[in-house]
Amino acid sequence: MASPPSDGIRASNNRPTITGLFTGFFMIGVRGFGGVLPWARRTIVEERQWLSAAEFTEVLGLCQFLPGGNIINVSVAVGSRFRGGPGAVAAILGLMLAPVAIVIGLGAIYDQFAEQPVVRRAFASLAAAASAFVLTASLKIAAPLRGRWLAMAIAALTFVAIAVIRLPLPLAMPVLAVASILLLWWFEV
Repeated sequence: MASPPSDGIRASNNRPTITGLFTGFFMIGVRGFGGVLPWARRTIVEERQWLSAAEFTEVLGLCQFLPGGNIINVSVAVGSRFRGGPGAVAAILGLMLAPVAIVIGLGAIYDQFAEQPVVRRAFASLAAAASAFVLTASLKIAAPLRGRWLAMAIAALTFVAIAVIRLPLPLAMPVLAVASILLLWWFEV
């Protein structure tokens, strides 16, 4: 596996093809059990080197602010960045094809066995493992903030506002986004 690109430097001059976007996001969708975001970061930043870690964090930040699923927004943003509308379509189709088929199949099976105690215990165990997986990905995504005290403070404030104080997301996100843009512009430019 190639070493990950350094933060802030363009990942590569490699522009993925439409087929490359489809297959890259297809693999993200296939491997994304327990959370697609960690696999998306790994594929886009570390394996395919389409974006640097900093670029991925910027795209994800924008996509979290937009309506809809974060990873769906990321697929559209990355696809359109490299290949315009056709790239966006290829990326989103690649991302969604396998998971939709798998979820429909597993949903039918789960419907038959949901009340079994062993199935309930298995799902509780899967939830714990998925939580650790998401936490690990969160730390990798936040890595480009290292050394930027104001950005780390804004991230911590956002965490407290949403996770601890439990402000409603539709209220917290616009206020914190505008505040962070103004603070970072004022102090870091």
